[in-house]
Amino acid sequence: MNRRTSSFVLAPFLGALLAGCAAPGGPAGSRSSAPAPMPSAAPTAEAEGPSPRLALSHRDGVMVVDAATLEVVGDAATTGFIRLNPAGDGRHVLVTQEDGWRALDLGAWTEPHGDHEHSFTTTPRLTATTIAGSHPGHVVVHGTRTTLFADGTGEMQVLDTDSLGGVDGSVDVVRHKAPAAHHGVAVTLPDGTLVHSLGTEEARTGAVALDVAGAEVARTDDCPGLHGEAVAAGDVVTLGCEDGMLVYRDGRFTKVTSPTAYGRIGNQAGSERSGVVLGDYKVDEDAELERPTRVSLVDTRTGRLRLVETGASYSFRSLERGPAGEALVLGTDGRLRVIDPDTGVVKRSVPVVGPWREPLEWQDPRPSVRVVGDRAYVTEPSRSRLVAVDLTTSRVTGEAILPHVPNEMAGVAG
Repeated sequence: MNRRTSSFVLAPFLGALLAGCAAPGGPAGSRSSAPAPMPSAAPTAEAEGPSPRLALSHRDGVMVVDAATLEVVGDAATTGFIRLNPAGDGRHVLVTQEDGWRALDLGAWTEPHGDHEHSFTTTPRLTATTIAGSHPGHVVVHGTRTTLFADGTGEMQVLDTDSLGGVDGSVDVVRHKAPAAHHGVAVTLPDGTLVHSLGTEEARTGAVALDVAGAEVARTDDCPGLHGEAVAAGDVVTLGCEDGMLVYRDGRFTKVTSPTAYGRIGNQAGSERSGVVLGDYKVDEDAELERPTRVSLVDTRTGRLRLVETGASYSFRSLERGPAGEALVLGTDGRLRVIDPDTGVVKRSVPVVGPWREPLEWQDPRPSVRVVGDRAYVTEPSRSRLVAVDLTTSRVTGEAILPHVPNEMAGVAG
């Protein structure tokens, strides 16, 4: 069952108008910049074109960085651990708060107005749009829809990605409800099909697909420990399991089984340019924190699972896809590997940061990689450093020393 309703602002963004700290000095050849206060509303400044932007969380808030210059152009102060999620419209990220998600306009562009066919802004702002959710969890963008999952209730909210940032803070959503609350995930396909996880507070075991009217299309209980999702070319959905991966395509679920009895794929990265999904791969069920060196490549067209040895361990923030669908893996040796997803061949290995070790607590900062356009951006928390890599040349094109230690990262291309 589902119903259409509207969500409105329920709570202020804690400390959103506080200014950031001054920047420390950086090494020769790097850029050091101080953040500007990020207002809830700000005047529009005209620019020549859309400006790609990055949002980076830190202990005291969120920095907004111009992705072309690596300059900090705004900083919002908050309290508590926050998460950053792309909203899918090339303009906003959704900031996870205690009671929902808040839309942050990164200032990449604004609506046309006046005599201007196109209008662009350079000022980030916190919008009035807040979508309520108990224990807000995964945000999944696909096509023109964004789907949010609340772990505390099992409620899913689906919205059009171009509906964020309204003046009155309202946004239309379609609500769905899982049979039981759990740490889950959901994806909405272009035809309105909703694919979501099934489980309880104790375990996640499978998934279901519902058509636009809410009728069940397919169901499976063959995915112990379900975690994570991705979408491959052709609107094919994948979900990670402790013994392989679920694939939803053409109205049915199939299972790609791991080559080991316990072969957990929990974090995935898909691309609309590729039928292959990149995933992690863990084999030690009892490890406090396993540091694998192999990644998985699952071909959703053939059901083949290929394991690729990278030569270095990595973390859940190490997996990303390039503009042509290439698989990217950031290793603890500080190198960004570019892998051909169809062959598993490591085509390039680019040194970007110093060696690092994954911390035990998942909330603690560690290097991460995100792609915006044809550039990969890599953080180095130990040095408060941000690095840009041109994926067409595999060369580092810029770096900056940030005023805060970066943690999570999300970006928009404008």
